[in-house]
Amino acid sequence: MNSKHIGADLNYAWPTAEIAVMGAKGAAEIIFKREIAAAEDPEAKLQEKVDEYQQKFATPYRAAHRGFVDEVILPSQTRQKLIRAFKMLENKVDTTPRKKHGNIPL
Repeated sequence: MNSKHIGADLNYAWPTAEIAVMGAKGAAEIIFKREIAAAEDPEAKLQEKVDEYQQKFATPYRAAHRGFVDEVILPSQTRQKLIRAFKMLENKVDTTPRKKHGNIPL
């Protein structure tokens, strides 16, 4: 539960991971609102759109393709991948730039 954007060194995901800002149901309700409302069976249409959204946008493979996830791994590979990653990062030294100013309460 981290991101390259906030400093993670490595990101792994399982094939069943859902990588999205919000859940597929909530996103489908917003994106396809008119289409769902105009359908004869709104519940069936909503489920169809939820499934479509999950397959198209919320998969770890899409995130890996865009570089947000380093590798999609099987759950059985997790221990070996983490041990290898921790060994690789064991002696890592990260230097951050000096702060220009303090964080004053606003």
